[in-house]
Amino acid sequence: MIAPRVASRAASSHDLTTKVPSNMYTCRECESDINQATEICPQCGADLTQPPAGADTQKPKPTLGKILLRWGVLLSVLMAALWSFLWFIVPAQQGDVTGQAEARTVESLRELGAALGEYAGSQNGAYPQQIESLGNRVRTAAGLAQSVNYQIQYTAGPAEIDGSVRSYALQARAGNYGFRNFYMDQTGVIRATRENRLATAQDSPM
Repeated sequence: MIAPRVASRAASSHDLTTKVPSNMYTCRECESDINQATEICPQCGADLTQPPAGADTQKPKPTLGKILLRWGVLLSVLMAALWSFLWFIVPAQQGDVTGQAEARTVESLRELGAALGEYAGSQNGAYPQQIESLGNRVRTAAGLAQSVNYQIQYTAGPAEIDGSVRSYALQARAGNYGFRNFYMDQTGVIRATRENRLATAQDSPM
């Protein structure tokens, strides 16, 4: 009767050693059995609240506000580029805007010519090497052309034996496609061309 009792105890002892409480799990660092609620492994000190090394962390998805902001910035850049393109091309097809810009530039050239003529009258017919020496009057006239996207270029003629300059050329170059470019010299005749270049003395007079 003693042998069966020993067998029964052995079976009972075996059952106790193989059971693992349901609230226990294995530490990923040292593989020790620890409680699920444990944040720091008591065996190796590993921080169990941090994700495992090398684990992929999912990036948070952008919010609706950020998505709308990105699209807003992109559309703003595209609209600015489109507006700049239209501002450069469309005025060439709008006769009113083109005519006003060209008329202001011609007015600017005539004012510059008048200032140069007055200077030559006080200098025995000689013109300046640099038009900036005429002061505010020429700067104002040139600014009128610049306000409609024209650039004025002054070129003094060749100096004679006494060093005096007896001729000059004024050229107005349009910054917009399709606008006319202008030329004027000491004769006071204004010439123009629609070609994409500076106007010259060989172009037709207005």
